[in-house]
Amino acid sequence: MLGRAQELGFIGNGDLEPHVQRALHMAAAVPGRPERALDLGSGGGLPGLPLALVYPTTHWLLLDGSTRRTGFLAEAVAELGLAGRVSVRAERAEDAARSDIRASFDLVAARSFGPPATTAECAAPFLRPGGRLVVAEPPGSTGQRWDPSGLARLGLGPATTVTEPSAVAVLVQERLCPAAYPRRNGVPAKRPLF
Repeated sequence: MLGRAQELGFIGNGDLEPHVQRALHMAAAVPGRPERALDLGSGGGLPGLPLALVYPTTHWLLLDGSTRRTGFLAEAVAELGLAGRVSVRAERAEDAARSDIRASFDLVAARSFGPPATTAECAAPFLRPGGRLVVAEPPGSTGQRWDPSGLARLGLGPATTVTEPSAVAVLVQERLCPAAYPRRNGVPAKRPLF
């Protein structure tokens, strides 16, 4: 399925194995098994599809703003036999975070969604207190990209960075994200909090 996503241009060219391994590293960085999880900006299904297979009892939502990508994801979910516990939603994160799914996830995973401030602002509203945001980081990252004061405005604790076998940032939702976030469509990217 990921090869097909690559053919459609939803995943970059090259060997897919490192992408799958990175998704598995994201799972290893988070303790326990989440009951409900969200793949933020799922694109071609990374990291959501591999993580849905790693967490066989977790209910997943693959969220992406593109109907073309979510159409592919719906086919992939059906073909992989995941339809009973993996759903797909075509909606911008800023809109979805103000809907019935706000504060309802134990885990939000993000890969290539955007810079740290944008990812944090769009992800935090989905998390329950105690939930975790796990983000694929660039190689060599030390977590300095995640400003603690900006994260605190969203109810997120400081980032913990795991550097091996690949860089991953893990942030805990310490309290509910304030209702003011996320700001309206496009604003988190245009005017980042940090």
